[in-house]
Amino acid sequence: MGDPKKPRKKWRGPRHPWRKEVLLAELELVGRYGLRNKRELWRARTMLRKIRAQARRLLVLPEPERSERLKVLAGKLYRMGIIGSDASIDDILGLTVEDILKRRLQTIVYEKGLAKSIYHARQLIVHRHVLIGGQIVSRPGYLVKRDEEDKIMLRRGDLVG
Repeated sequence: MGDPKKPRKKWRGPRHPWRKEVLLAELELVGRYGLRNKRELWRARTMLRKIRAQARRLLVLPEPERSERLKVLAGKLYRMGIIGSDASIDDILGLTVEDILKRRLQTIVYEKGLAKSIYHARQLIVHRHVLIGGQIVSRPGYLVKRDEEDKIMLRRGDLVG
C-alpha cells in the first residue's frame, strides 16, 4: 500500500505580518465571516492568488488559445459561483478575497437564514446538522457550488428560532 502522501500547506501567510493596516483588515474579515483563525483567510487569499495568476498567464497567449482557455477558466469559476456567466479576464483579475469567502458553506447557511449568527452557522455545520443534497457536510470552509446552493438544508428537528 505504501505511505500516505505528505500533506502540503494550502496557504501562504502575509509577507509582512506585523503591518498594522494589514492586521486590522484581516481581523475585520475574520470577524465578518466568522473564521476560526487567520489561516482560513490566508487559504482563501492563496486560492484567489492562484486564480488570478491563471488569468494573467492567459494574457500572453495567442488569441485563439486565449479565448479557449478563458472559456474553461470562466466556466469553472461560474460553476463555483464566484463570477457571472459573461465574465471577462478583467472580471477575473478584479476578484477579491471576499468573493471567495462569500461562497463558504458557513456564510451561505447564515445568509439563507438557517442560523441566527455567522458563529451559529459554524456550530451547526461542525455539529453535523447541515446537509447538502442529503449528504452531511461538516466543513465550514466548504466552497458551495452554484447548483448546490438550493440543496442546503438542516437536518429534521434542527429548526432555528
